[in-house]
Amino acid sequence: MQLLVLKNIGLHGIHSQTAIAERLLIDAPAVSRLVDRLEEDGLVERRAGENRRCVRLEITEAGRQELKALEQAAEWVDTQARTYLAPPEIEELSRLLDKLQTGLFQLVAEPAAAPRKDDPSPAPLPRNDNG
Repeated sequence: MQLLVLKNIGLHGIHSQTAIAERLLIDAPAVSRLVDRLEEDGLVERRAGENRRCVRLEITEAGRQELKALEQAAEWVDTQARTYLAPPEIEELSRLLDKLQTGLFQLVAEPAAAPRKDDPSPAPLPRNDNG
């Protein structure tokens, strides 16, 4: 999640914790903890915002270097995947990953209902013994 926060600050120009929380569908305290860690690692700085109540998040040079390394790693993975998959398979993989990401974001966005005492326990997931 820290890399997603860093990416939103450095690549998408999002400079407020509130906007990051909305974009990533997580609560404000979680974003604050993530930014705390990024700040401790020297990747992000908190600066004075428009008023006393808000801060502006800025990526540091070390943060830019971290994003560059992330982009290079992603390009390497993409190149490797393309050596093993045909173009139609790459398209299908991309479609499936987008679908999975959308579903997971929807799951995270839905408020979780607390289990009740009389609710049956969820059924165990089937095992996949194929590897």
